[in-house]
Amino acid sequence: MNKKEAILSSALTLLTETGVHNTPMSAIAKAAGTGMGTIYNYFPHKDILINEIYVSIKEKEKSIFLAFDASKPVKTQFENYFTAIITFFVENPIYFKFMEQLQASPIITEESRNKGEESVVSVVKLLANGQKERIIKDIELDEILVFIGGAIMSYLRWHFNQTETKSSSLQNQINMTWDAIKE
Repeated sequence: MNKKEAILSSALTLLTETGVHNTPMSAIAKAAGTGMGTIYNYFPHKDILINEIYVSIKEKEKSIFLAFDASKPVKTQFENYFTAIITFFVENPIYFKFMEQLQASPIITEESRNKGEESVVSVVKLLANGQKERIIKDIELDEILVFIGGAIMSYLRWHFNQTETKSSSLQNQINMTWDAIKE
């Protein structure tokens, strides 16, 4: 791991454990095993560091859609998407904690948000195709995305607060969300 990666990794851990406002750059530098000069060479201020972590997570999130088969039925693609995004965050709980903390924060720049939106392009295409085929409700795609995103975030919050999760829970959430958006 090079110095920049060590800084990003240490920052992600500290920011999720202690919060954005309670994590000074000096603590990040110390955890990364580097000096303040080095950290400021890579990230002139904490907001730039936070935005780079945000974009990095969104890039990783985007990669879960690469294996999707667009020839499958819309419902199957939706179920695969929902399962994949939940699995991604369950397997990377630190990403979920970070995103939950900063998703609506003014620290995340418009440029970073625009890059982040690239992670859902495949989902937008899926939903638009579903609307064209009259499978998904004719509601603004942004509204449907907000609804699906809310379902995902709520499920993940619930999941991470359980001591034991039934295997049927995720499928139940998928079914309820699908029932809400299908025509």
